[in-house]
Amino acid sequence: MSQAKVNGNVAADEDYDAVVVGASLAGCATAIMLGRAGVRVAVVEQRPDASAYKKICSHYIQSSAVGTLERLGLLEPMIDAGAVRSRVRLRTPWGWIDPPAEPLVPSGVNLRRELLDPLIRETAALTPGVDLFLGHTVSGLLRDGDVVCGALARNSAGEELRLRSRLLVGADGRGSRVAKLAGVKSKTVPHGRVAYGGYFEGPPPSGAPDASFWLLDPDMAAAFPTDSGLTFYAAMPVKEHAAKFREDPVKALVELLGGVPDGPPIGASRMVQPAQGKLDMTNVAHTPTAPGLALVGDAALAIDPLWGVGCGWALQSAEWLADSVSPALASSEPLDAGLRRYRRRHARALRGHAAMIYDYAGGRKFNAPERLLFSAATYDDGLAAVMEAFGTRNIGPGRMMITGMPRALRARARRSLWRRRASAPGSLPVSTPAGGSSSSRGGR
Repeated sequence: MSQAKVNGNVAADEDYDAVVVGASLAGCATAIMLGRAGVRVAVVEQRPDASAYKKICSHYIQSSAVGTLERLGLLEPMIDAGAVRSRVRLRTPWGWIDPPAEPLVPSGVNLRRELLDPLIRETAALTPGVDLFLGHTVSGLLRDGDVVCGALARNSAGEELRLRSRLLVGADGRGSRVAKLAGVKSKTVPHGRVAYGGYFEGPPPSGAPDASFWLLDPDMAAAFPTDSGLTFYAAMPVKEHAAKFREDPVKALVELLGGVPDGPPIGASRMVQPAQGKLDMTNVAHTPTAPGLALVGDAALAIDPLWGVGCGWALQSAEWLADSVSPALASSEPLDAGLRRYRRRHARALRGHAAMIYDYAGGRKFNAPERLLFSAATYDDGLAAVMEAFGTRNIGPGRMMITGMPRALRARARRSLWRRRASAPGSLPVSTPAGGSSSSRGGR
């Protein structure tokens, strides 16, 4: 990045159309899209190093955000940097749910944040109309009555910038300082698991380059093959196992992954970076808009990482916001109209997913509908396709239940009939029930 572009070279008091706080995935994606729409944007980032990256993250970008990556022009550069395209296979108590042979949704993307964060930050810095201020921490908000109209930012030398704007965007993560300073309403939901993971080099897990999840009811483990021949192994057991991870996270991680059914070769692998994790991951949701203010990514909704939605939703919420407010920032349309559009879009896309994730985040075991869906998907390819579309957040819970539940009931009825016929005295061999798959899928 050019030094002038990164530092901005502006006076201590400057006007922008939008000020974005946070130069990670959500913040940079917002700045890129607003800048390309002709909006003048300042991006404020507390870390002074342009190559800084988020360390506690599985890095996986869900299929639902691939279109956003393409629109940002990042997908090809990510592939050039070594990104791995992958689908998801699930090991349930009833066997494997494998991705259908004919995909209905795009493959997800795996690229370590160590490579991705500097890439998207450089893309933002090179976008016309975007100024990037590294090493500046937001110390306060500018207001005109109840309307937020900018931010105060200081660097390590104590120098202060007054960045006035029509829109302030909080993209500063789970503990969003912008949300706290703005006083927006928040909601917390307890979390019943701990999460630890790390990068390993060694033999690839079975199914690579696809990611593998072990749903151990109620514990979880995962393997994400990624760039440079590495695999990110993750474990999310219920909190009764927290002491083991607190005492020796690497040992606990290897023991858990090494003991799962059809487990990966973690015992033959070597960790290449320190283990990262959290003992407390309380779900936090903020109202995503206020007068003159919008929140994106984890600042708006920091939710159970078990399902790997954080990176994808960071990118997608940035896209929704930019599309919603660009007409207002580039013309005379009232900003409130754009913020209303964003708030509705955010709720429509994520409210249902969030409700289901909250319900499972406490660490409970599968309920009856979940047992039916997961078990039937091990032997019905059509249902497996529906579950893949839902699990990758390409469809919502309502469509998944309307489509998936009747199919699961039919698949179970067909399988029960097939088994009765196969076990009847003197019966002849019969084929696998229609719509099912071969016994190699492992369903019971």
